[in-house]
Amino acid sequence: MGALVVATAPAGLSACSLPLDDIGAVLKTGSVEASTLQHMADLNMDRAAPILLRIYKSESRFEVWKQDRDGQYAPLVSYPICKFSGKLGPKVREGDHQAPEGFYEITPAQMNPLSREYLAFNIGFPNAFDRSLGRTGSVVMVHGGCHSIGCYAMTDRHMGEIYALIGEAFNGGQDKVQLQAFPFRMTAENLAARAQDNANAPFWTMLKAGSDAFQDERKPPRVAVCGHRYVFNPAADAELDPNAPCPPGVAPGLVAEDAEPAKSSLTAAHATARASAHAPRWEKRLLAQGHTPRIASVHKRARFAAKAHARRWQRVKFAAVGSQPPQKPFTPAPAPTPDLFLRPR
Repeated sequence: MGALVVATAPAGLSACSLPLDDIGAVLKTGSVEASTLQHMADLNMDRAAPILLRIYKSESRFEVWKQDRDGQYAPLVSYPICKFSGKLGPKVREGDHQAPEGFYEITPAQMNPLSREYLAFNIGFPNAFDRSLGRTGSVVMVHGGCHSIGCYAMTDRHMGEIYALIGEAFNGGQDKVQLQAFPFRMTAENLAARAQDNANAPFWTMLKAGSDAFQDERKPPRVAVCGHRYVFNPAADAELDPNAPCPPGVAPGLVAEDAEPAKSSLTAAHATARASAHAPRWEKRLLAQGHTPRIASVHKRARFAAKAHARRWQRVKFAAVGSQPPQKPFTPAPAPTPDLFLRPR
């Protein structure tokens, strides 16, 4: 099945795209590799079934998920992102060279087979949420070429397959493809570790709500905006106003938290995650069993002459409150001598 060839020519095109009437432009469609087609068959997927796109900045990964014959979405193929500009966090204004984060929709009109960067599609920034916050930008693309000034850049080979997979989904009847762009995998542990004392914590908490909605149902969530917030799978049928407060009863539990509650929960989660990550193996077992071990440690340091900087640490003797860890022998440090661990300045 051939990929759908569609394109758009918005005003003010940047380096990410090419006007459609350029003389000598070559029409391209991309293609799906045989290994990917075999993987579809193994996963019980129709070739023309709908797809969903996911981006993880911290891992530089671009994922294509596809609907199987049971109606659930499963990961089909994952590609390394060759280049994206900026850092973790949303795009705020034109010219900040920041790749966006959030929930976007790709339609056939946003596909560009004549891009100067091999192939490209416009992700649709700014969306309703971005516009409600006054964020600005234009022609933000996923494209080939492996260089970026605010877009997500792929190798030409990977971009060709992504473009073809989107085109085949459009040919199969999908009218828009959801793209979810995240700073990192939206787990509670990652959120606690990355968002602690970060101004983007409330925004990332919103993104996690959308990620959770997808993981729970394995279907793209319906995305709306009210009160300058993302709302996922809203219960109300009425059209929501991005700039007006969210009406009562709209998607209870799926409207993202405000800043202060989000920061409080992140602080607690961060403390728990950090304690577990750095605990010895026996202590991790205690934590898993609901205990809260405390460790008392003693250390000493011996200094010699100013030019020597020699140091010697005693072994740590420790004990746990509430449960007894494996005992280790306590061996005091030997008496310091002038030639013990001498190091020049």
